[in-house]
Amino acid sequence: MKSTERLVAEKLLSIKAVKLQPSNPFTWASGWKSPIYCDNRKTLAYPDVRTVIKTGLVSTIQRKYGKIDAIAGVATGAIAQGALVADALGVPFLYVRSAPKDHGMGNLIEGELKPGWKVVVVEDLISTGMSSLKAVAALRQAEAEVLGMVAIFTYQFPQAAAAFDEANVELTTLSNYTELLAEAKDLDYIKAEDIEVLKEWRQSPSTWMQE
Repeated sequence: MKSTERLVAEKLLSIKAVKLQPSNPFTWASGWKSPIYCDNRKTLAYPDVRTVIKTGLVSTIQRKYGKIDAIAGVATGAIAQGALVADALGVPFLYVRSAPKDHGMGNLIEGELKPGWKVVVVEDLISTGMSSLKAVAALRQAEAEVLGMVAIFTYQFPQAAAAFDEANVELTTLSNYTELLAEAKDLDYIKAEDIEVLKEWRQSPSTWMQE
């Protein structure tokens, strides 16, 4: 029986939510060159994949945190996933914007959040972790007790791990870059010779293939 990490990796690959192109890299919004692109929003279009992810996130939260007061999603990618998880757990859902709304109430946090609530943050993807931790900071500023963060996938960047440690935020993901590469190799999704290129990129993504 496959581990959760390998099962989720398999599901992401099967629907092409993850694309691996070592010989034809993507360019991220940051300007980084990357041999991989992950779009977990695609999982919402596939009920079986969506259920595997929802169930995985829910069981992780129940196992690690027990009773909680609310789920907070990080806008925009984790809004739908967070709402699914909150519904399964029977708790309130709210989400955190990347910046305050520029009209109306000017909210940064949408939904109801009471001071002292025990909150778990749901995220879809962890790259550098900066936007995710910005959401945590907003929740703490609003006097929530952030128990931790759960996410679908992480690139396992060393700088992200350091940032989560510094912010004292426990991060648990359903799958990760290491397990994804192992599953992709087993499924002949990528060539064996591309594995080293993909490993090399993760160690220094900001400088990889930069002139």
